[in-house]
Amino acid sequence: MRARRTLALVATAATAMTLAGCLGQQEDSDSARNADAKDVTLTITSNSVAGGKNDLGARWVTDWVIPEFTRQQKAKGVNVKIEYDGTGVDDADYKAKIALDFNTDIGGDVVELDGIWLGEFAEGGQVRPLDDIVGKDKTDAWDGWDQIPDAVEALGEFDGRRYGVPVGTDGRVIFFNKKLFTQAGLPADWQPRSWEDIIAAATSLKQLPGVTPVQLNAGTAMTEATTMQGVLPLLVGTGQEIYQGDKWQGATRNMKDVLDFYQQVYRGGLGDPVLAQEAKGRDKSFELFSQNKIGMLFESDYFWRSVVDPATGVARMADRDSAVGWAKIPAKAPGAGVGGQDFVSMSGGSIRVVNPKSKYPQQAWELLQFMNSAEATKQRLGDTAQVTQREDVNAEVLKNDPMLGFVAEEVLPITRYRPGLADYPKVSSALQQATADIIAGKSADEAAAAYQDALVKAVGEDKVAR
Repeated sequence: MRARRTLALVATAATAMTLAGCLGQQEDSDSARNADAKDVTLTITSNSVAGGKNDLGARWVTDWVIPEFTRQQKAKGVNVKIEYDGTGVDDADYKAKIALDFNTDIGGDVVELDGIWLGEFAEGGQVRPLDDIVGKDKTDAWDGWDQIPDAVEALGEFDGRRYGVPVGTDGRVIFFNKKLFTQAGLPADWQPRSWEDIIAAATSLKQLPGVTPVQLNAGTAMTEATTMQGVLPLLVGTGQEIYQGDKWQGATRNMKDVLDFYQQVYRGGLGDPVLAQEAKGRDKSFELFSQNKIGMLFESDYFWRSVVDPATGVARMADRDSAVGWAKIPAKAPGAGVGGQDFVSMSGGSIRVVNPKSKYPQQAWELLQFMNSAEATKQRLGDTAQVTQREDVNAEVLKNDPMLGFVAEEVLPITRYRPGLADYPKVSSALQQATADIIAGKSADEAAAAYQDALVKAVGEDKVAR
């Protein structure tokens, strides 16, 4: 029944979130509510369903989390009944569903949501800091925080406060084709230390016939991939995040630097502007890389573990392990990145929160800790190798995968996340259009000016830094 709430949910989501904000902020926290209950019913809400979307995640909850947590609680004298509210719908529909659930008191006790939504829900009062729900002493006492890097923990934070626990994450790097690098006289252990180094390597690769030196996602056809794989990593490489000091980055010097880099790539013949504008251009870029026709590609670790995987990838590379290299994305210049970093990255991921209206907040927090324990995290992965939120799990499950181990050890500590604010999709669209303008022939200054105008119209002049 819940899975069929689609278009109606989307239409009412904004209203629901506004109402929920008013109601949620008026409620008094009661972290001790039913803390000593011996008969407890909890619900886990997630956008995953057995036999459908995120099948493995759904089966992990129903086949392992629920029976194991129930068994452990029974040994402590607590009878726990756990219900699973799993759906398998589009992200927009799921977001609308949980917005209504929070508002109408029917939501799960532990709710999974995309980290990019956190700020929006927090500002609406639908989710609240863990300290407020379960008590700061209880929150701080969890030993799992010690295994989550500060940069990754930020995925579950808003305005400096913890709202949830990250479920998993990823990292963006520059993948490169070692065979093409060898042909171009470039080192197999290449690690650029500035944007100039990237341009220099691309210029060398340009001499190879039939090879596109660099695939830097651009334009509107690639939608969010343009923003996450291209614009935002470059922007943090200039020392600024897209949302900083309560303002969005407009046509600042930093943004112009990013667009100038795009201009060097696409006006300098180092990238393929046609590929960037095709409806399935990103998929085609994967194929071309696997066919040794693209030298460098800005992507997340998804590319390694899913796209070019020799056995199951959509663009399989039989020689992936020997032919594909990876490097951290450098700041514009050493030390120029956000926080004075030499290297930068962007990450995504989901989080789990405790519903502020839970009848059993302490038990829900205990369940949330259990779901993010080392044992549970390893069970969730099964036989797959994937970067998790926990350093101890990564050290164990990624020890035989040098690429994913590199992301866990080298990239996650320096990564950043998109701001989870309601205006972000509009800002992202404006960023994508700015890169499309570069491809269409506009200069970096012209594209920046058009971006500034679009951003002001989208979010208001008072929210835009110039």
